[in-house]
Amino acid sequence: MADVTITPRKNGPYRVEGVIKLVDYEGNEFKVTDSVIFLCRCGHSANKPFCDGSHKRVGFDADTRAPQAEETPAS
Repeated sequence: MADVTITPRKNGPYRVEGVIKLVDYEGNEFKVTDSVIFLCRCGHSANKPFCDGSHKRVGFDADTRAPQAEETPAS
């Protein structure tokens, strides 16, 4: 399987990069022809599951960051 990278954009959509297959809850496939797509995570897109920029209009706030490993103090 090819590598896929999913990056939550600050206060915006998920950026999905790579060769993907995107299906709905019934297994029906969305036509994806680009190697980079943006998926809605604010819930307000009129083009779900794809982002249409609605997050800017509604003031979506999600500063998602991966947890950082705690540094071990020196002995």
